[in-house]
Amino acid sequence: MSNLSLLKNFPSSFIFGTATSSYQIEGNKYGGCGKSIWDEFAQRKLDGIDGLNACNHYEYFEEDIKLIKNLGFKAYRFSFSWPRLFPENNHNFNKEGVDFYQRLLNKILEHDLEPFPTLYHWDLPIRFSDIEGWENSDTCKHFADFSYFVSHQFGDLFEKIATINEPWCVSWLSHYLGEHAPGKKSLESAVSTMHNILLAHGMAIEALNSNRSHQVGIVLNNQYAESFDQKRENLNATKLFDSIHNRWFSDAIFKGAYPEIALSVLEKYLPKNYNHDLKIISNPIDWIGLNYYTRSIVKFDESENGINYKTQRGSLKKTDMDWEYYPEGLSYFIKRIHKEYNDQIPIYVTENGMANDDKLSSNGEVNDENRIEFFNLHLKEILNCLNEGFPVKGYFAWSLLDNYEWAFGYSKRFGLVYVDFDSFKRIPKKSYYEFSKHLL
Repeated sequence: MSNLSLLKNFPSSFIFGTATSSYQIEGNKYGGCGKSIWDEFAQRKLDGIDGLNACNHYEYFEEDIKLIKNLGFKAYRFSFSWPRLFPENNHNFNKEGVDFYQRLLNKILEHDLEPFPTLYHWDLPIRFSDIEGWENSDTCKHFADFSYFVSHQFGDLFEKIATINEPWCVSWLSHYLGEHAPGKKSLESAVSTMHNILLAHGMAIEALNSNRSHQVGIVLNNQYAESFDQKRENLNATKLFDSIHNRWFSDAIFKGAYPEIALSVLEKYLPKNYNHDLKIISNPIDWIGLNYYTRSIVKFDESENGINYKTQRGSLKKTDMDWEYYPEGLSYFIKRIHKEYNDQIPIYVTENGMANDDKLSSNGEVNDENRIEFFNLHLKEILNCLNEGFPVKGYFAWSLLDNYEWAFGYSKRFGLVYVDFDSFKRIPKKSYYEFSKHLL
């Protein structure tokens, strides 16, 4: 039976927190929120299962902040909803939306928690579909304006802010694999979006810093790539996967260049001036966020468009998302960031967690031993990295609440807290109490 007694071995300065995102928990029927690309995608692809109510964090946020405080965590990572702040157009802000984030931030600070806001966690206002969303570089300019607005309105209430959450998901997963909104399956769309989402990040840094001195970062989702075997074609396929999923984003941000392996396949879809944009994309950041969940086993698979790989799962223990437990990948990426990209930059593990088939027992408890084991294995890797001198500064458990899990609707539960989606009742799980036992 796993426990989290190793939490006692972390330095007192280490920040433990939990993370959420706006569309997944707030409920966009509340407070004058506008529609996002996820509302349209849900109608078209998910039988209308959307974030209309989600967890109703909009009305329950005070209870949720108390849950974080009572857990013993020191920080809360959340995202601003662009459609909530600008529901109708890019000029007229929604006073109810501004008031909500003002109250949320004040409540976070009242409870002596550190706010870790993110500017964009995938809920692009629906109006941008008219100009092809992130495929259009004009969206980057509007995002920079939105970033400035957030800094101007709320910037005195937080120190650190992330620009984009998981640019690979915004681009490749959503425009090539078609699994997330807007659900396109076009390599050309994917590559233009892979570039533009990074350009938006670079422009947002400039916009934020033109208003006040923030500590700006970005949150990358890295996935460990393991070759199916030692055959050359499978090893090369694994390098291509890694260069598209991982290195495309970190190389651009830290080196101002895209990886040659990926460029050999994708360069023809990039805008002519992409090298100029890379100067903006590689604007210095103050910290890096790493989201880590699992590994992929990669095999060669010939494709007409040059994306010559396919992925599969291995034989390790799996979560309810069918993702393998592979904690070694987390320490691998921590060390890679430090050794290959920037040996000074503070690293935050901004998401790590698992979906578990959680059930509410007859006595009103949720026994999620698997989740405790998952956290324990990954926290061991972080502790080893700390003991070896790597600059990991914090860890955010995904997620505070069971929530709207994107294309899976409400069927996958990632929370430390169980949510009854009919009554909005919050019920802390065993993993919640396991953290609090060792942190309080």
